[in-house]
Amino acid sequence: MYDDTIVAIATPPGEGGLGVVRLSGAQAWAIASRFFDGTLQNGRVVHGYVRDAEAGVVVDEVLVTAMAAPRTYTREDVVELTCHGSPVALQRVVALALRHGARMANPGEFTLRAFLNGRIDLAQAEAVLDVIQAKTEAGLRLAVGGLRGGLSERVSAVRTRLLDLHAYFTACIDFPEDEVESQIEIDPPAMLAEAASGLKRLLEHADAGMVYRHGVRTAIVGRPNVGKSSLLNRLLGEDRAIVTGLPGTTRDTVEEVANVRGIPFHLVDTAGMHEARDEVEHLGIQRSRKAVEQADLLLLVVDGSVPITEADRQVLALADGRPFLAVANKSDLAPAFDLDDVPSPAVRVSALTNEGLDDLTQAMAETVLGGGVHSDDAMLVTNPRHKAALERALAHVAAARHGLEAGTPEDLVTIDLAASLSALGEITGDGVTEELLDTIFQRFCIGK
Repeated sequence: MYDDTIVAIATPPGEGGLGVVRLSGAQAWAIASRFFDGTLQNGRVVHGYVRDAEAGVVVDEVLVTAMAAPRTYTREDVVELTCHGSPVALQRVVALALRHGARMANPGEFTLRAFLNGRIDLAQAEAVLDVIQAKTEAGLRLAVGGLRGGLSERVSAVRTRLLDLHAYFTACIDFPEDEVESQIEIDPPAMLAEAASGLKRLLEHADAGMVYRHGVRTAIVGRPNVGKSSLLNRLLGEDRAIVTGLPGTTRDTVEEVANVRGIPFHLVDTAGMHEARDEVEHLGIQRSRKAVEQADLLLLVVDGSVPITEADRQVLALADGRPFLAVANKSDLAPAFDLDDVPSPAVRVSALTNEGLDDLTQAMAETVLGGGVHSDDAMLVTNPRHKAALERALAHVAAARHGLEAGTPEDLVTIDLAASLSALGEITGDGVTEELLDTIFQRFCIGK
């Protein structure tokens, strides 16, 4: 579909042992041959040097892998040059490729070409980004499942049934006087019920899937000196936040990602909630309140070794109908109150000894997953765009079922069928618009 050749650095920016420059397109081999002094061989790794003939210098010693279409990532001719990971050397190699006829790739353009050339569908293309951005083993497994076509297979099965029914109704409309024959058994009510059931199954675990993919923004909130920073360090498994016996040590928000039972929790350790004594504390508390507003989950921390204070009650009141866990810290000391004195759900822990930490992480996972246990096979939907498209498809299938039961003319029922098919096509890429493609692939890094 594209007649030009693109180039980009395919490895992350910065210094490293190795860096890869990738070319894709009809002229990839020819362009690479103009500055690589070895002989390219299909599917073979060749050693040689990149030379800048105009400057009369050797740019780098490299290993080059050349792959001929269509057995490549993009289904185009591809050349990958494995260089030393010097940003200067990599940029020089890209500059040589540009000088000899290549074009700088747009974000995600290699994967876009793989989609447009039919090697993967749109859901698989988006799963590539999920694999790259996976923050936990569980998230990676789900992303690889999408890359292998798990979601596409289920969506295509539903779409096929709806296509068969749409074709049957269309034929009945076009040839009203004839008895329409079909190579498959057509039972419209049963087929619509089957499609609705398939869509509902996909949507059932969508929220859990998105939790594993995107993670949960979690604010750790409490008055000064209740152990918020110590709790953050325990959840991270390392000393990230400064901890002292002095109240008010944390004067700004500290953010890190913790892998909690396979879920990436974006933890925000906040400044202690109290009356600010100076401008710095005031700004820190303002940021804490903003973190609370933006959080998906609140860990409301109190000191379980002393009676609840008015400041604690103000912190606990932040729940206000939002997902939260009350955390009574310092359980290694004698408790000063019963957990019934704080809002439920509540957990007693010790950030000093790790006591109760397993109960806390279990409660965190259950809170964000709705208390259910989900298998990787069930969590096929991990993308909000896919969830929205499935919900639209299900709504139109429901409308078609209602219309059929009410005796609505077939030409009106086909409108809902067509709308449902269009929504599902947004997932697999069937009939997708250029505007949607631009929106999706702009999120990719250049080089992928």
